[in-house]
Amino acid sequence: QVQLVESGGGLVQPGGSLRLSCAASGIIFSIYVMDWYRQAPGKQRELVATITRAYSTTYADSVKGRFTISRDNAKNTVSLQMNNLKPEDTAVYFCTARGIHYWGQGTQVTVSS
Repeated sequence: QVQLVESGGGLVQPGGSLRLSCAASGIIFSIYVMDWYRQAPGKQRELVATITRAYSTTYADSVKGRFTISRDNAKNTVSLQMNNLKPEDTAVYFCTARGIHYWGQGTQVTVSS
């Protein structure tokens, strides 16, 4: 069955960096557009970054220039490098395979001094 397992979250000070990873199984990973979403307490889920099969990337305006999404089709993983983190980046981060209705548990990112 489909599994998407996120990891790499944690507590970091403003200006710091984290690298999130998502390991996929149960799907032909290479054919899917992969997305990273986040959800902060009391807020709607937000699309943060997307990478297509052709490695084209798009970002939410709020993270452009700070976050980088990448994928490794050989390892069935998608990553999100997050630099210059801000308190407003605090959220639970999820990866998804577009078109598949599956959400993992996510990984908590907390940006605080």
